[in-house]
Amino acid sequence: MTAPSSGARAGSEAAVLRQPGSDRSAPAASAAPADGALASAGPTEADWSAAVAAVRGLPADGRVLLICHVNPDGDALGSMLGFALGLRRLGVGRLQATFPGPPEVPEPLRGLPGLELLVPETEADPEPDLVICFDAASESRLGALAGRLAGKGIALVLDHHASNSGFGDVNLVDPAAAATAVVAEQLLDRLGVPLDAGIAECLYVALSTDTGSFRFDATTPAVHEMAARLLATGIRPGDISRRVFDSRPFGAVRLFGEVLGRARLEPEEAGGQGLVWTYATLDDLARHEQRPYVLEALIDPVRCTAEADVSCVIKQTAPDVWAVSLRSKGATDVSRVAVALGGGGHRLAAGFTGRGTVDEVVERIRAQLRVGSRDGGADQQG
Repeated sequence: MTAPSSGARAGSEAAVLRQPGSDRSAPAASAAPADGALASAGPTEADWSAAVAAVRGLPADGRVLLICHVNPDGDALGSMLGFALGLRRLGVGRLQATFPGPPEVPEPLRGLPGLELLVPETEADPEPDLVICFDAASESRLGALAGRLAGKGIALVLDHHASNSGFGDVNLVDPAAAATAVVAEQLLDRLGVPLDAGIAECLYVALSTDTGSFRFDATTPAVHEMAARLLATGIRPGDISRRVFDSRPFGAVRLFGEVLGRARLEPEEAGGQGLVWTYATLDDLARHEQRPYVLEALIDPVRCTAEADVSCVIKQTAPDVWAVSLRSKGATDVSRVAVALGGGGHRLAAGFTGRGTVDEVVERIRAQLRVGSRDGGADQQG
């Protein structure tokens, strides 16, 4: 593979990489914290240089496998496909993208460029030369595909979750980034890959979904500058927004009404800041003939509750198994709650997998919120 010269922001500092086929215990450019500490700082120049070297060091027939987390959202899928299209521009020919679980792309994301690169996890290359993970804070979010990280190839992680444990050989984890798409665009720049409309549309979907259509606190001037670069390729933000945010089946509208009707407000929880929560079951989905992805947007109307800082949606994925989404308006660090319960995320947006009954899952959330209140307001720190 022949790669173009380095981009304008390319790093010059050398880093030690585990070479394909070598012992995985060899020195890595950015090793996981020995004590499991959460990521707090962004990538170093050595990390960026190591990531560039991992891509440029591919042999001419090198095989690359890109993986994003289970039940991919806009940032996970958009970042992965946008980067995949960039690799294709570099001349990488043996390229696959995948995610764990059923190979079903949520309807709002089915217009993304690069979907032809997706393969079911059962068809993913078992021994790629380079594995690149997107938007996954831990190996557990990769399901059975996590085993690919232990293969002969180099494992590169792109993420923006502060709870990321640094599980790759090279870790580009920037908790200050509004989306994993920010990290992906920076690496493409360092690789000298120019933006085109296909790459830009994927990254724009990723950026806009993780910033709530540029409404969340993570929407900095740099986020708008990135959006401007993407829009300059000619993509149409109105069309993208209608497809991604403003279109859902009528059955989903009916489902939302039913689930919102059972929402509960608990003003005394979260140190008196308030908790609002609701849940959706597999029976709810079946009754309204809807797929699970439609529930991902349910957190938005729940979080609008004025009397609650913390909002929660609990979505059944199997008997006694629930995907839990947590949001905060700022007074509570929900990532602390999620990490304590086996998940991860950001201070204002996090999640975990709960087991048991709905009432048992909610009581565990209440208990963790009370721990934060007893810690003397630690939840209110940034």
